Amino acid sequence: MLAVNNMVVMGRIVAPYGVFGWLKIVPDTEAFDGLFDYDNWWLGKGDDWREMVVETAKVHNDVIVVKLKGIDDRDAALACKGKQIAVPRSQLPEAEENEYYWSDLIGVRVKNLQEIDFGLIVDVFETGANDVLVLKPDLVEAVAATQDTLKEKQQERLLPFTAAVVLEVDIKAKTMLVDWDADF
Repeated sequence: MLAVNNMVVMGRIVAPYGVFGWLKIVPDTEAFDGLFDYDNWWLGKGDDWREMVVETAKVHNDVIVVKLKGIDDRDAALACKGKQIAVPRSQLPEAEENEYYWSDLIGVRVKNLQEIDFGLIVDVFETGANDVLVLKPDLVEAVAATQDTLKEKQQERLLPFTAAVVLEVDIKAKTMLVDWDADF
């Protein structure tokens, strides 16, 4: 079993497809069919991952449908719903300068030029025009806040992941500096 930090999440299972164990996958890859480059995928979440052999995969409307060896009926497919799809980092090409795997951005702390802490990146999604970072404040900070500001601190914040907004990213230190007004 590979360590979780050696995996790069590249999609998630959203539903079963049909009655023969097929799965609907929403990919988080730059190319929609980027997962097709790998014969084996890892399914899991948290610390529980297992390697699966891809029998057949194809694009179907706005998802990928896949048949994995050993998942042969709808019940087995339903048990996979919500799991993530990953591949070992060693199988991926190195990211170019100023490019990042989305999974590497999860958990990065974001502050603006005024040193205001926006919280941690909890998700990244694509809009077509640009990628968007989903930030949530730390629970510890939210609990420490006064009751008046607690509700405001719990709300997520969306930031465009563009060169004009994101000034500096340090994956090793898990920090990001952005040019973004705290009131926006």
